[in-house]
This record gives sequence, structure tokens and C-alpha cells, in this order.
Amino acid sequence: MSRADALWAGALLCALAGPAAAVECGPVAHAGQAFTVCEVDAGAEDLRLFLRDPDTGQPLASFGNVDDRLRAESRALVFAMNAGMYHTDRRPVGLYIEDGEELAPLVSSAGPGNFGLLPNGVFCIREGRADVIETRRFAQAEPDCRDATQSGPMLVIDGALHPRFLPDSDSRYVRNGVGTSADGRTAWFAISDAPVTFHEFGTLFRDVLGTPQALYFDGNISRLYAPGIDRHDGGFPMGPIVGVAAPED
Repeated sequence: MSRADALWAGALLCALAGPAAAVECGPVAHAGQAFTVCEVDAGAEDLRLFLRDPDTGQPLASFGNVDDRLRAESRALVFAMNAGMYHTDRRPVGLYIEDGEELAPLVSSAGPGNFGLLPNGVFCIREGRADVIETRRFAQAEPDCRDATQSGPMLVIDGALHPRFLPDSDSRYVRNGVGTSADGRTAWFAISDAPVTFHEFGTLFRDVLGTPQALYFDGNISRLYAPGIDRHDGGFPMGPIVGVAAPED
């Protein structure tokens, strides 16, 4: 990690240490690129996945709709981002579990596109922790996830960058993803502020955030909801959404 990267990361971690908000987000610079990173205490915060309206069965599709759903529980959305690839009707491409109910099965085979660029992985939320788990390991271990979303490719596997990422790649998109700590207590959600390569994005998690496992969520349609920094990205309807709920003010 360069000294500049370390200073950016240190400033972010200090900002996130304050008790005032459930989730705080901040800027991180790496490899000449700008990113926004949100750190979540997975052991303490109400971290969930959202896909459909429980009353209508229709896709929620937007941060505003998720917030409206939570208001019925006297809670509010304090952080969210898109959380995995989806079909045109917003159905998840791979495994999707919400509140203990499996709505789409695990996909372990290679295939076209970024999702099928093995190894891919699963973001699994359990009691007191959240983990990124490589798909083949997930299939063997069968962890008891309350919520889970599968996406791909993996960005970092056991501290190593995905082997297919090239430093000189010319494929650039606005990208977002998640990395988790070894003990599952902390999840870092990141989105690039401009188009970046997989290599630049993966090394953000490996070299700056220091996550042993990290998973790509998507590119081009990537969006962030972070009211603490006055950010509410709009765009096309989404599929799976990951977010943190907190009591209404």
C-alpha cells in the first residue's frame, strides 16, 4: 500500500469509528482512482438483503421502495447498494436467500459473463457476522445463511487477487462489491466513482482494505444509497439490494 493509500484508509477508518451513525461512508483513493467505501459492523447492525415486496411479490427495485417497506417497521434505510447480478425481470442470476427463504438456487458451473468467471462467490449474512465465501467452498460447507446473494467473480480469494485480472486491461466500468474480515464482524462495501478495471478494484480490497475475501457485485449499473454523505444514486430498476436498517429518527 502506498503512503497516500494508507492516509486515505486511515482517515476513513477514523471517520467510521464514531458512534453517531449506524454506517458511515467516506472516500478512498487507490491506484490513481477514487472510490467510496462504507464499513458495516456485521455483528451489531441490521444488515439485510431485499428483493421483493412481501405484500405484492413484486420486485422492490429501488432504494426508495426498500425505505418505504422499512418505514412500516418503524425503521429506515441508512445504507444500501445493488447486491448481485439479475435477469431482466430482476430475478437473481445465482443463489438468493432472504430471511431464511431460498428464492433462487446456487449455480456452481462456469458460464458467460462476469458471473461465470470462476471462482465466483456468495455473500452470506448470519447471526452476528457476514462472510464472502467462494462458491465451491459454500457448496461443501452449506453454511446456515439467513440472507445470501451469489455473484461473481471473486475479487480476492484468501488474500490473493482473482487470477484472471490483468493490470493492463482496457475494460473499465463503474464497479461495486463487498469484502469481509476473517472473523466476519466487518463488511466493507465499495463503489468506484469512475470507471475502473477489475485489477484496480480488486487491489483496493486486497491492498487498502485488507480483506481476505471480496466479491464483485456488478458494473455499469452500480449504485449507492448513503444518506450520511447525501448520496442517493438513481437509475434503472435493480434486482437484489443489500442494506442496513436502523430505527427511525
